[in-house]
Amino acid sequence: MRAVVFTQPGPIDRPNALLDVERPDPVAVGRDLLVEVKAVSVNPVDTKVRKSAVPSSDDGRILGWDAAGIVRAVGPDVTGFRPGDAVFYAGSLQRDGTNAELHLVDERIVAKKPHSLGWAEAAALPLTAVTAWETLFDRLSVRTEVPGAARALLVIGGAGGVGSMAIQLARQLTDLVVIGTASRPETQDWVREMGAHHVVDHTKPLAAQIAALGLGAPGLVFSTTHTDRHVGEIVELIAPQGRFALIDDPETLDVVPFKRKSVSIHWELMFTRSLFDTADIAAQGALLAEVARLVDAGGLRTTVTERIAPINAANLTRAHRLIETASTRGKVVLEGWS
Repeated sequence: MRAVVFTQPGPIDRPNALLDVERPDPVAVGRDLLVEVKAVSVNPVDTKVRKSAVPSSDDGRILGWDAAGIVRAVGPDVTGFRPGDAVFYAGSLQRDGTNAELHLVDERIVAKKPHSLGWAEAAALPLTAVTAWETLFDRLSVRTEVPGAARALLVIGGAGGVGSMAIQLARQLTDLVVIGTASRPETQDWVREMGAHHVVDHTKPLAAQIAALGLGAPGLVFSTTHTDRHVGEIVELIAPQGRFALIDDPETLDVVPFKRKSVSIHWELMFTRSLFDTADIAAQGALLAEVARLVDAGGLRTTVTERIAPINAANLTRAHRLIETASTRGKVVLEGWS
């Protein structure tokens, strides 16, 4: 099978940062699905691993987590899928990635692809949908009120992949007033398209802008990016006893100022369930099935904004560069192997 690998950690702007290779076809065992990959999307985790991780083999490591494709074979313990099923999912950090023609994935973190979406549109969704869902409902418990706080959710980085999904899910599944941040006219328009009631500019002080909305102090804040730049403003604007979640990796994060307000702090990593084979690992497949249902019902939309074809080292290099600008709207997706 064809695949794309990296052999040494480092920046994307160097010769052979990503390489086209041929690999043996993998074989499904246990609860594995063998998926013929039709489309993949690129996430910040792809670039972070490429820059810092040392592959365990001299042959390199296959990156990529989001995928949509067709089940070609199943392991002997699989119960929920069969060959021919169209699926979508985000894989595991502990296994080879999806930037390959064939990919093995545990059936418990997989769902049937939305019928109404093509391969590229479906591949844009899994990692960001799982991250947003787990943050909102498992970490922040957004359906539980914060006493005295505005029933409002602030999503910092609302135009990114995760922010786009968090805004949609909050609008579709809760009664929260949703506030998204974006700094450019095109990203502000995108955040409104996703369903945000209000948009504020994260290049300007956030607390004053939130206060000017007249809603009161929001009880829920979700930071998807540049948390270290905004933490002081978050401390100021969040309601007492509020809940704050983040997904990025600031070099330092001083949480002591949150103590005075008894704010709870929640870190989300969508790979935790697969990394530790948690007792509730199948929750990821179940929530993706619900995402697919909502998409087909018209309640959620794909977030793909950039489509590149085919899947190869040159085009993945281009996609990594785009992601590393930290200014993309929605998701970058690659489709096909021709």
